[in-house]
Amino acid sequence: MFLFLALFILAATRSMCKGQHDNNCKVVPKDPYIEVGSDTEIVCQTSCVSGKIFWTLNGRRIDESQSSAVNSSHTVLTLRNFTRQKATLECRSANTHLVLGGTTIQTYLKPSNISCILDHEDQSRESLPDLFTCNWQHQIDPSQKINYTVLYDSPRTHPAEICKSQITNCITPAGKIRFLSNITITVRAEADTWKADSDPREFHPVHILKMIRPQLLVTPSSDHVLVKWNRSSFSKKCGCEVKYSKVQIFLFFSQLRRKNLSEKSNGEDTIEKWDSCSNYTFSVRCALDKAPWSDWSENRTVLTKLNKRDFKLRLWRKVAEPEGDGVRKVHAMWTEIPSTCQDTFTYTIKVTPYTEAMVGVNYTDTSCDSSTCDVYVNQDAHRMRLTVLRNETLLVEDSVCVPAVGESESLPQVTDIQTSTLEGVLLVSWKASPEPVTGYMIDWTHDGNQYYWKESNCTNTTLPDHKQPYNITVTPLFDDETGHGTQALQICSRVGDPGDVTIQVHPDAKSALVSWNVKSQEACSGVVVNYTVFYGIQNGPQLNVPVNGTEQFISLKNLNPDTYYSVQVNATALTGTATSRETLFQTKRFDPQLITAVVVYGSIVILLVLSFGVCCAVRWKKFRERPVPNPAFSSLALWPAPCHQEGTCPFQPFSNPTESVCDRVYTGETQRTPTSPLTTGCDGIPACDQTWEYVDPATGPALVDPVEPVETQHLSSPDDSTALLPSENSPYRSQSSAENSASKFNKQCKRVPVKQTEKIAPVTVYVTLDMLQQGQAR
Repeated sequence: MFLFLALFILAATRSMCKGQHDNNCKVVPKDPYIEVGSDTEIVCQTSCVSGKIFWTLNGRRIDESQSSAVNSSHTVLTLRNFTRQKATLECRSANTHLVLGGTTIQTYLKPSNISCILDHEDQSRESLPDLFTCNWQHQIDPSQKINYTVLYDSPRTHPAEICKSQITNCITPAGKIRFLSNITITVRAEADTWKADSDPREFHPVHILKMIRPQLLVTPSSDHVLVKWNRSSFSKKCGCEVKYSKVQIFLFFSQLRRKNLSEKSNGEDTIEKWDSCSNYTFSVRCALDKAPWSDWSENRTVLTKLNKRDFKLRLWRKVAEPEGDGVRKVHAMWTEIPSTCQDTFTYTIKVTPYTEAMVGVNYTDTSCDSSTCDVYVNQDAHRMRLTVLRNETLLVEDSVCVPAVGESESLPQVTDIQTSTLEGVLLVSWKASPEPVTGYMIDWTHDGNQYYWKESNCTNTTLPDHKQPYNITVTPLFDDETGHGTQALQICSRVGDPGDVTIQVHPDAKSALVSWNVKSQEACSGVVVNYTVFYGIQNGPQLNVPVNGTEQFISLKNLNPDTYYSVQVNATALTGTATSRETLFQTKRFDPQLITAVVVYGSIVILLVLSFGVCCAVRWKKFRERPVPNPAFSSLALWPAPCHQEGTCPFQPFSNPTESVCDRVYTGETQRTPTSPLTTGCDGIPACDQTWEYVDPATGPALVDPVEPVETQHLSSPDDSTALLPSENSPYRSQSSAENSASKFNKQCKRVPVKQTEKIAPVTVYVTLDMLQQGQAR
């Protein structure tokens, strides 16, 4: 009974598990790796849902024709020629679009393009190959670690591993390889999740045998370069390549020459085209039939000789105008032999008149430099011949004619020379001469000292860009004669920028004068059309002012005083623009004209003040230094003042011509006594005769006239200014009224009666000692 119950429970459990398993939905196989381009099948179990399903690849729906239902619970998707590196495949319900299951498909590539070589480790001697090297290609994910194995198979051996590597080449000793039969090579690549073998590749040992690199010998000569080499595998045919190139800076143009060698022969090649006296590098490699190339031989660099076949002197001349004695200077020029040539060259020019050349008269030879020479001829036509010797052996010679004076005008010449420029290249064209010509000689110069020339068979040519003005002459050439040269107008192949612009600034308080100068660095510089002056406060907005191309200065107005400004000038031409360096300047704080006016007027005021002070100082000094007499040494004497004639007087009393106005003596009264016209002195009214008489008070009687008032004689002229001297403590002797009463004056005067309105009171008079001395002298 218990055994039956246990069996029933076990069966029920198995039935329940089987039902759950059958109701699962999944996609198999899970995350497979397949080879690129192969086919694969993916199964979707749909037991958990009812209805149809569909597939998506990277989110895009797949055509239903690629899937088929095996039964009600399994659908198979077939993918053909699958090339995606990685893709996500999902199985979805057609009713609910829910994902029932999915998988990630990744692809891999098998190794391909296998190549193998039998090589020699020692390249200096011939022997059996001792290295076996194989290379292949394999595109993989860099994050994956791949192990490679090279499998070797031959008719008489079993497949064997001969080399392992983690890169796409493998080197192994050649002792494992049989050289008498074909060999098959297979490369196996293994990763953690996949393994792939390459397609087998069959090789013949002779077809993968790499020759030892040749031994090279190069010998240059004057007409060719001989290249020789020794090769290995002497008993077999082979092909070789000769590579040579001219040594130049940053330029390498190699040329290859192919040579096939028969059995038991070494290589040899003759090169006849090269540049004279130049360094060339040569190398050679060889290979057997269907075999890989050997390594290039060691490079051999040699200096070539002057190529006599290709070298042309192209002798030409420029004839100057005759001097006073009729002698003309002929400047001869020819193609220069490269200075790198190591031979010794001698240049000789012989000039022979045409009339004497016919009878064989020789002239003295002229030794010249390497490419130019100056000779002198008279007015006749001459033939100039250049001979070049190399190591005292004739190398090459050439000749040209020199027309006679006056003959050039009658010689044929070209007409209508046209010149133009295109992208820096100068184009020259002309109309041909009516007579048949053998060519045209075009010569040009920039400064009249150095000439360039070239020969052309056409009526046009191009000249190189020198960025300098050209003076071009075209001359037709005949068999042994030359025509008359025609000169073209001067032209520049290219016009450059205006040049360097330098500026000068003269600032004031509210303005600045900016001037500039344009200095052309090249002869062919563009003509300035206009200038633009940019200025502004430092680190502030910029202003600009256009200026005509004929002016080179401008005054900037309305500037702020004591402020820093920057200024820059652009010179614009049709060919470009030149810009000066930025210049900084500071305006002045005050106007210079105001400062000048203040200085001038201040100087005038200072001079006036100084002048006034000096004058006052001088006056004060004279006043302080005035001599003062001692009254103790003075005495009284008769002082006659006669007026014998009417209106005349020999002198003015108390007048000293050496004294100034300040030195005169005036009365002590603060008021002047009015003087009647009848009593004015000798210079006033000449109708009066006055007599002064002095009587010593000790001897003569006192005369007192109570009726007639005492008159005082004024010592200064009416226009003199007066100053009163104090009477107290005066050093002068005083004449009082009592002393005056002791003197006797007899005065006789003829006057017109006039009514006297007032009486004049007597005054005190001061007399200096020098006055008395002056009176005694008179």
